[in-house]
Amino acid sequence: MLISRLVAPRASEVEERPTPTPGAGEVVIETIASGVCTSDLDVWRLGPGDGRPVELGHEVAGRVVAVGSADCRWRVGELVTGLGGPGFASHVVAADRDLLPIPAGVAPEHAIGEPIATLQEAISRCAVVPGTRVAVVGLGFMGLGLVQLALSLAPGLVIGVDPSAAARERAARLGAGLVMHPDEVAGFLARSGDAGRDQRPDLVIEATGVTGGLETAGRLVRPFGTMCIVGYHHDGTARLDMELWYKGVTVVNGFCPDRGRTMRAMSDALRMIEQRRFSYAPLITHRFGLDEVDAAYAAMDRREPDFVKAVIMPSA
Repeated sequence: MLISRLVAPRASEVEERPTPTPGAGEVVIETIASGVCTSDLDVWRLGPGDGRPVELGHEVAGRVVAVGSADCRWRVGELVTGLGGPGFASHVVAADRDLLPIPAGVAPEHAIGEPIATLQEAISRCAVVPGTRVAVVGLGFMGLGLVQLALSLAPGLVIGVDPSAAARERAARLGAGLVMHPDEVAGFLARSGDAGRDQRPDLVIEATGVTGGLETAGRLVRPFGTMCIVGYHHDGTARLDMELWYKGVTVVNGFCPDRGRTMRAMSDALRMIEQRRFSYAPLITHRFGLDEVDAAYAAMDRREPDFVKAVIMPSA
């Protein structure tokens, strides 16, 4: 098998090693697509902390090529996705309980389970019913996915907020009823009472991962509304405005540390993909081979207007 390993800041190498043999309760997957996740971007920028190579990738979809026991619920040849890694490799070992089938007729790169499970679990903890006004702050991969998930619940209005014109255009094409630059939020809030009642969103989902996005989300949400934090605030310095306390806002942590809940959310999300209520097609914009992992992270780092999400496809 082949595996990409981060050996220095922004520098990866492909290494050959024996293809693994699955143990009891395990399967070996031939990787077809593995998503490149923002949570690993700083690791790629900084390189291995102790000098030992780092193996990245945790958003895997592929084909079962070996099973560890005769009573395994998977069969060789089945297409699966789930939790496992390192994913930037031609083959991955995964626990059979951490996998789900890819819906028939869906390309594996359009059915990567882990990231959409994260989004589905987060939005499932927020009360979204027909008539709910929803705003998504940050229209990168996560935000655009959340726009689709919110629309699948038939809210009254979905608003998208992002400084990128290209991102706002994508959100509008996906069905957002109103898109705006963060600089336009103040004007929107000033107009929100024109109809005689508060028009601010009932639910605001933050998907930026930066404190400025939290501030924008906090301004947007109505009193006694809900703010859900989905953005990856990995540096530990993000702060919430205490005005949220005075507004009586419910703050929901969009992160899920529980494997069982994540798998249930993944099952729900894959069902939506099967029913064509959610699509990765407008979100997967870049594809790279196994020897192009650094190019994939560099594209994520630059975030040019045409970029949303990259996948590594080892056989490409």
